[in-house]
Amino acid sequence: MNQHEKLNYVEFPSSDLAATKQFFSQAFAWQFEDFGEQYTAFSGQGLDGGFFHAPLASSTENGAALLVFYSEQLEQTLAKVEAAGGRIVKDIFSFPGGRRFHFCEPSGNEFAVWSDSE
Repeated sequence: MNQHEKLNYVEFPSSDLAATKQFFSQAFAWQFEDFGEQYTAFSGQGLDGGFFHAPLASSTENGAALLVFYSEQLEQTLAKVEAAGGRIVKDIFSFPGGRRFHFCEPSGNEFAVWSDSE
């Protein structure tokens, strides 16, 4: 349900849409809807969004915002990310309130996963 003046959609670049789609499908069971060869969209993942074809990547190193997944089983999620071809860029670490790790999907976009369980 769309809410007035609330975040509703996020878009990321992807240098390889097929690899990005394969990664998120395998690691997080996402489904995509293609809109031509240059754009694919996802929904029902907490925040809807899409990937557009571009030779860029979103990473905190270059000042990009970081989108963070939640996991009840952090080590299992890390294993799924690695099995799907994700690259761990910050291994699991503790912070006040929980633990998390950062990863890049095949096109280089950085995400994180956090958990409040030990």
